[in-house]
Amino acid sequence: MSDAMTIAVPPATLSTPNGTTRPLVRIVIVGHVDHGKSTLVGRLLHETGSLPDGKLEMLKAVSARRGMPFEWSFLLDALQTERDQGITIDTTQISFRTRSRDVVLIDAPGHAEFLRNMITGASQADGAVLIIDALEGVRDQTRRHGYLLQLLGIKQVAVVVNKMDRVDFSAERFGAISDEISAHLIGLGVTPTAVIPISARDGDGVAERTANIAWYVGPTVVEALDALTPSQPLDLLALRLPVQAIYKFDDRRIVAGRIESGRLQAGDDIVIMPAGKIAKIKSVESWPVTPVEGPQGAGRSVGITLDRELFVERGDVIGHVGAAPRDTRRLRARIFWLHDQPLEAGASLLVRLGTRETRATVVAIEKAVDPGELASEAATAIRRNHVGEIDLSLAQPVAADPAEAFPRSGRLVIEIGGRIAGGGLVLSVDSGQRAASADIVPVDSALRPDERVARFRHNGAVLWFTGLPGSGKSTLAKAIERRLFDRGGSPILLDGDTLRAGLNSDLGFAPHDRAENIRRLAEIAAHLATNGHIAIVAAVSPALDDRAAARRIAGDRFREIHVATPAEICEQRDPKGHYAKARAGALQNFTGIGNDYQPPTASELVLDTSAQTVAEAADTIEAMLARSGVLVDELVDLAANI
Repeated sequence: MSDAMTIAVPPATLSTPNGTTRPLVRIVIVGHVDHGKSTLVGRLLHETGSLPDGKLEMLKAVSARRGMPFEWSFLLDALQTERDQGITIDTTQISFRTRSRDVVLIDAPGHAEFLRNMITGASQADGAVLIIDALEGVRDQTRRHGYLLQLLGIKQVAVVVNKMDRVDFSAERFGAISDEISAHLIGLGVTPTAVIPISARDGDGVAERTANIAWYVGPTVVEALDALTPSQPLDLLALRLPVQAIYKFDDRRIVAGRIESGRLQAGDDIVIMPAGKIAKIKSVESWPVTPVEGPQGAGRSVGITLDRELFVERGDVIGHVGAAPRDTRRLRARIFWLHDQPLEAGASLLVRLGTRETRATVVAIEKAVDPGELASEAATAIRRNHVGEIDLSLAQPVAADPAEAFPRSGRLVIEIGGRIAGGGLVLSVDSGQRAASADIVPVDSALRPDERVARFRHNGAVLWFTGLPGSGKSTLAKAIERRLFDRGGSPILLDGDTLRAGLNSDLGFAPHDRAENIRRLAEIAAHLATNGHIAIVAAVSPALDDRAAARRIAGDRFREIHVATPAEICEQRDPKGHYAKARAGALQNFTGIGNDYQPPTASELVLDTSAQTVAEAADTIEAMLARSGVLVDELVDLAANI
């Protein structure tokens, strides 16, 4: 869209609130072709004093040379083809200021074949202006635009009934249109913030209530825009930095992208999804001054260097440890379909999520809707200009967020044959879903979680004991296993070496084998915890990345217990002294106890078995489980006494 015109804003000519930070609102303006969107935008620029000096006079002179009357829409329709055809093809972003808002207005096309461009425009908006021709009234395209706005999560919609001069400013005609469009939007779950009668060409209702609309008592268009609420500042959301490219400069490897939400700075602990690799930001790079100091917020394009060598690629998403996006191969989305051929289950597509592209298969289609009729169909396909909910199986893992929580990163675009075929919102993300086959359907237990809690007196959990060989992990794991069992619970011990003798006997000790060993342990433990048991894992699990992956698999049931016994003590009493010796050939970078071990930085509990007895450590673990909600009822009393 390089031909789209952006009009810069001169210094504000309107008053601003005293000493306050002016909120920014992004608003898309949509409507049927020829209902007057571009005319309204041009008029708004004029009424708010936002036109660059000489711009209006220049366009009037151009119109005179062409022998055609001046139209306000010429301010927006900058492309020659648009002037010739009299329609808007591309989206144009315009900035101006109301009394208390900085507004970015996105003029989107109204022609049916240009809905693809509109998806791109509307996807950036906090609110919308839906424009209707007073003479033509509500059209099918108007209804579709209303549905598309709801589809993209836009809840604030101001309706403008334009060209009231063509119906002699009839209050009755306005009332009929207002009732019809309000009922339609409310049926979509969107209550209009205002319905405003205007004549964009002459200025009635744009910034002033003129005599022609004396019967109208609501806000003008400028006042309605001024009342729209900005979405939550993106800086306050969790960090999302989609990776756009990786550059090499001298000895630096710079990971570049645009911060979509949150903030980052040097020293932050980050996780790179979907692989779950953990690192620390070494520096934040920019141009022409680098490195840059202090937090960098949403909207900034930055480059970062990491404190370790990791494989990072375009399409990865960076978040903070503990608040990262989810990794998945399964998505549920609500989409607006634009392709000539109906979308059917089994179809193969290209899906774009941020900077990531991946092939995908449509597993199922539900709730197909004709936006013009608002009638759900028991359909197995979504026809052109219709809406539906689909389940997607992705060819490779992606990092994704539900749009409800992350409006910017929870949107997707679907392509077929290199062209946009649809777009919409991510409704849900199935974390850890690695099965690519549409035939695999997980089966739930016949027992309810509350039944298990009533029997075991605890919730399901994963206790992950990590530490050097000889630190006492297995000893403590068996002690807490006995303690919980004696209280009527259902603990299950998963010792790392024991599983290596059976389930994981096919794995060696190369980094990828060690990662797979931990993944299998985590999957088993998470399954047990989901079914109400307390899975007790005792495994060296030396790599931060592998333990972070285990935490993602188990989710909020995960409790990491770092047995931080000093290395010299471990060497003296290693009950599995064979560990470093027998594996020395396979673990060439594990020369001596601890050389390869990366200690946790944010465990739920840290213990040192050289400083306390096994019984004391078990008491401490039990108290942590009570405080964190794993143990229930009478066991909670224990926490207060520790």
